[in-house]
Amino acid sequence: MLELHDAPLAPLTTFRLGGPATRLVTATTDAEVIAAVRAADADGTPLLVIGGGSNLVIGDKGFDGTALRIATRGVELTGTRLELAAGEVWTDAVARTVEAGLAGVECLAGIPGSAGATPIQNVGAYGQEVSSTITEVIAYDRQAGETVTLSNAECAFSYRHSRFKGDPERYVVLRVRFELEDAGGLSAPLKYAETARALGVEAGDRVPLAAARETVLKLRAGKGMVLDAEDHDTWSAGSFFTNPILTDAGFAAFHARVRERLGEGVEPPSYPAGDGHTKTSAAWLIDKAGFTKGYGSGPARISTKHTLALTNRGEATTEDLLALAREVVAGVRDAFGITLVNEPVMVGAGL
Repeated sequence: MLELHDAPLAPLTTFRLGGPATRLVTATTDAEVIAAVRAADADGTPLLVIGGGSNLVIGDKGFDGTALRIATRGVELTGTRLELAAGEVWTDAVARTVEAGLAGVECLAGIPGSAGATPIQNVGAYGQEVSSTITEVIAYDRQAGETVTLSNAECAFSYRHSRFKGDPERYVVLRVRFELEDAGGLSAPLKYAETARALGVEAGDRVPLAAARETVLKLRAGKGMVLDAEDHDTWSAGSFFTNPILTDAGFAAFHARVRERLGEGVEPPSYPAGDGHTKTSAAWLIDKAGFTKGYGSGPARISTKHTLALTNRGEATTEDLLALAREVVAGVRDAFGITLVNEPVMVGAGL
């Protein structure tokens, strides 16, 4: 294992923000990951696990403990079954499944980060979520002190949530197993209207896998959601807030606020989210509350391409970012009575 002290963490995140770690360990095998976790737990040392750093906000003071960077590698593709080491680059893994003619994650192309992070957040975009294809997650259980295999049901997936996110101090993901679909080179049925429109087909249709992937990449790039070191709109964590899910009563109250603020003819976005619940759009809320693309005058601003992304324009601090996030949260709450929830994990920071 590679070990560094007083090590900068900002370069390990897509925000490029945050102070140093007291100690940074890079593990390239599952055994090294487990050894580093056990050593930290035995010493009572705080532990921060880092994958691709695409969903992480680290405070300016850094992290007083051991930061464990998971850099494991390994891809096993047998028929329609895929197993990925936690440190595998997710975008590369999606490309490999498309090349192999397998459907199920093609609309998750371009999402930055590592494979091991995908079940934690139940990563999803453009009508797909990893929970639809994950069969098992192999993880180190810090409470039991052993490696465990969790089934899809045991992962307790829900919208941008899982058992791992709900109990972040317990599990360290080592490997993720997927069951994909051989549809003769075609994608899974398209569920997202924007994707279908861009491809000139109807929702529910299948298209060639490569076409689905390339279309999603173009859509994401147009919103600053594909990493580009030269484009500060991609110096972000992607979507900074989750889409709110409201009860029927909550949505009715929200709808009344919309009519009062924007007029009788304005209908907010609404999507079914299970019995008695409706999901609405965080991006819409932010925009209609007055925080348009490019909002801000400091080093942290809303993306010029997408209102849901908060960005580092190059000289920002984490506190600059948090100040902007707090302003957005307060503005949306005042306008519509909804409190937005951050999607990235906060370390030494908070709203």
